[in-house]
Amino acid sequence: MKLSIMATVAALAVSGSALAQQPGGGGASPEVQAARQAMREACAADFKTLCDGKQGREAFMCLRENADKASAACKDAMSKLPARPQAPPAG
Repeated sequence: MKLSIMATVAALAVSGSALAQQPGGGGASPEVQAARQAMREACAADFKTLCDGKQGREAFMCLRENADKASAACKDAMSKLPARPQAPPAG
């Protein structure tokens, strides 16, 4: 069980690194990177219980969708992440 949690956290760390290195302004500030890392650590158990089997972006989306079921520490860490800008409606 600990191995699968560590694997999930490692996968999230790799996906976060990949997102931070995207061209066209995909890189995050050191503050945002630190907030993401703190969230990964605080939410590791929540990822396992709420979003088992999901990785990368899918896992983050799952956790966001299940935020009301997350632990207090995870909710606190998520609240410290900057809000994502909303895309303008297509059409």
